[in-house]
Amino acid sequence: MSGGVDSSVAAARVCERGLNAFAVTLAMWPGSAERTRDRGCCSVDAVEDARRVAATLGLPHYVWNLEGEFERAVIRPFEDAYAAGVTPNPCTRCNEQIKFGRLLQRVLAAGATHLATGHYARTGRRQDDATLHRSREARRDQSYVLHRLGQDQLRRAVFPVGALETKAALRAEAQARGLATAAKPESQDLCFVETTMASDLEQRLAGRFRPGPILDADGRRIGTHRGLPFYTVGQRSGLGIAPATPDAAPRYVAEIRSTDNTLVVGPREALQRTLIDVAGCSWVGAAPPSATDCVVQLRAHGAPLDAVVIERRDDGARLRLVRPAAQVSPGQAAVLYRDDEVLGGGVITGAA
Repeated sequence: MSGGVDSSVAAARVCERGLNAFAVTLAMWPGSAERTRDRGCCSVDAVEDARRVAATLGLPHYVWNLEGEFERAVIRPFEDAYAAGVTPNPCTRCNEQIKFGRLLQRVLAAGATHLATGHYARTGRRQDDATLHRSREARRDQSYVLHRLGQDQLRRAVFPVGALETKAALRAEAQARGLATAAKPESQDLCFVETTMASDLEQRLAGRFRPGPILDADGRRIGTHRGLPFYTVGQRSGLGIAPATPDAAPRYVAEIRSTDNTLVVGPREALQRTLIDVAGCSWVGAAPPSATDCVVQLRAHGAPLDAVVIERRDDGARLRLVRPAAQVSPGQAAVLYRDDEVLGGGVITGAA
């Protein structure tokens, strides 16, 4: 229980089924115990909100410190990725390594058989395999950041709010149940980022970035960037370069080259990519899916894109998009779906 309304309703639904349960709130990053500003999880306010809801539901409530595990599994890879000029999704690692990794291990050791969370996703069965599906509420769907869960994890996972049609319905249910978090605002930021992403990265990566050239599509130097961690593919603002002419089209970050500490910018059409290389793939089923036609999602809230798997590798794949897409960012996850079912995915390493 993070102290938000989603996990509060999930807990209430577990209790409603008459299941024997206990509530756990995680303290996961350095300094979380001293936080006073509520960012949706880990803060003092969030822990107290979770405790109040647990008391209303008659659940024993515990706060478990996974600070060290979170530092090693999520924060350090996040910092290393940005330092290397790629854009990671730490929520994917957190779900795989922490919530359905270390936390799941601990709740099983404490005597539980399953782990229920407030994620917007659904599970199913196909013969002996567990399956993972999008939530009914498409705008809230979180199956993208759960795509690395395997069979052992999904067989233990319960997503009580995944079948709800709207967030408004969930809040109405929380209100009807008298839960203290019914009207609580949502957290929009990463739980461990205290200020802005740029300010946070500047502190975290001190000494690991340096200024470098900004080149146009013809290889001409047209400016200087402050450091690769502060840019992402598709970025338009904050480049610090003047337009070539007063009526010139806007320029976007088209490529981040860590090999020579260079940004390449160009017009919007320069962002279009058709081929995507993916590594470190994880498949939901017991074996990789056999179908080659699928849809792929390239960002947590990105639109599904028709794609074909044209090459399989030891732990990766090459995808061809049916129609070119912009803002394909190395470091983000490429998640494959068949209809509403998650097949799996991996990390984007390159695109052309």
